[in-house]
Amino acid sequence: MSTTTSTETSARFSAFDRTTSIWGPITLGLGLLISLAAALYAAFGAGMGVTPLELVTAVGAVLATFGIIAVIEPVSYFPILGRSAMYQAFLIGNIANKLLPAAIVAQANLGEKPGTRRAELIAGSAIIGAVLVHITTLILFVGVLGTWLVGMLPAPLIATARSYILPAIFGAVVLQSVLAMKSRRTTIVAVIVAAVIVFVVVPLAPGLTYFATALAVIITIAASWFARSKAPQAPVEPAAGESAQATRISEPTH
Repeated sequence: MSTTTSTETSARFSAFDRTTSIWGPITLGLGLLISLAAALYAAFGAGMGVTPLELVTAVGAVLATFGIIAVIEPVSYFPILGRSAMYQAFLIGNIANKLLPAAIVAQANLGEKPGTRRAELIAGSAIIGAVLVHITTLILFVGVLGTWLVGMLPAPLIATARSYILPAIFGAVVLQSVLAMKSRRTTIVAVIVAAVIVFVVVPLAPGLTYFATALAVIITIAASWFARSKAPQAPVEPAAGESAQATRISEPTH
């Protein structure tokens, strides 16, 4: 009975992966085409006087500055989000400050470590929930009540709150990531590397400012790999009463 159920679960995940591999690139490709069409129309169809040379120069400047991030971000997010949630996240955007925190919080609350099939499904569901909440709040608090609400608040309060929004978001994400991963060694390495990059490397070499995040991620991954425990770990026995179906879903695919 359990063998049959496991086979059915594997078959369903295989079908899910095939569907994801087909529709994921298609939806991302359509999103790219729509984005480029809108940008090209704004540049050349709206009479703004943008020349092809200016466009190429601007694109080259952006690629030189943020091209490395386009490589680092997928590598950094994939272990937490998984394949299907990655397609969702990069199509929607606002990954670091909205979608990734939602996935991490959902996985932590459900007691699932990143890297499993169940964690991937949890991340995808969390992204859907985050988007629904975001759209709802945008419609209500920005579209309907935005102007009235901002007009009711004193200007000094808004200016002060603006300085704390980004640190509050990233502080919560970092703390939730530490609690979810439960890896003291990796956390210590990440904090030390980030501090050295921000307070030592960037002041000494300001030209590396735009590459600070990429450098911190790469160095942290390498240092954590070499600092990892070499001792073999004993297999963890499932807790008493744990659902066999949940255990099978949590197993990573190969």
